[in-house]
Amino acid sequence: MKLRIGTRGSRLALAQAREISNALTALGVETELVAITTAGDRGTDPASDPAGVKGLFVTELDRALRDGEVDLAVHSAKDLPAGNDAADEPKDEKDLVIAAVPERASALDVLVTRDGNLRPGARVGTSSIRRRAQVFRLRPDVLVEDLRGNVDTRLRKLRDGETDALILAGAGLLRLGVVPEHAAPMSLSEMVPAPGQGCLAVQARPSDGATIEVLSALDHAPSRMALETERGLMARLGGGCALPLGAFAEPGPRGVKLLAIALSPDGSRIARTEVDGATPEEVADLAALDLSAGGADEILGLVRP
Repeated sequence: MKLRIGTRGSRLALAQAREISNALTALGVETELVAITTAGDRGTDPASDPAGVKGLFVTELDRALRDGEVDLAVHSAKDLPAGNDAADEPKDEKDLVIAAVPERASALDVLVTRDGNLRPGARVGTSSIRRRAQVFRLRPDVLVEDLRGNVDTRLRKLRDGETDALILAGAGLLRLGVVPEHAAPMSLSEMVPAPGQGCLAVQARPSDGATIEVLSALDHAPSRMALETERGLMARLGGGCALPLGAFAEPGPRGVKLLAIALSPDGSRIARTEVDGATPEEVADLAALDLSAGGADEILGLVRP
């Protein structure tokens, strides 16, 4: 059996795909990586895709998988629009399912500075409105500047003095094998991560039972439960990585617990909740109700497309 793995062509995406390829090889399955250029890689305007920023990085991969050009697709889970798996939508031959969620890497964000210090007036570079809003709350004495590009590009801009600090996903640095000299993980009290951050989502066609059976061996139940909880909340609030919504789920006393926040872009308003329950659906429902009661609908409405 040989499985064709669809992936974006960026260095990080290829590293993620190789992670899945190596796991399948260990099971005795032959694999081939198929790099597909997405609209996001071409720098397309997010407004041009109905799914916004997320759609830019997944649309072409979804098409290739549906059309049978590849047998599975590997995504950074935080890039997947909510409502993209069988738990959220009716299933037919054209739908795709998340067939495996391997064990999650760190979900935490990492603060990277040039010299180990973040002084008043320092420039913090990020393109994420979620990170920007939380930095405003955490350090109102610093400046936040829009900074785009892949991990290597952002680190180069830091070295070149274009910014004084970066906020990056710890999982991305780990998967790339990049260890900046002055990097410090940010606690959940400092920076709540994006829904799905640190998770990989491996998609397949629901009609391809053989591939789904093979991929089931890669599935990590606690990581899937956390991802389903975070994605469930995201679907209920209509948010995601393009909006200032943070969520982190993990096993809890009753089954699963969730920390979630929604912030205004300037960080001045926040809705926050911590809930636990027996199932991802129950916890997502409770968290959505709590956040809505705290003003999340109005807050997210300020920036929702």
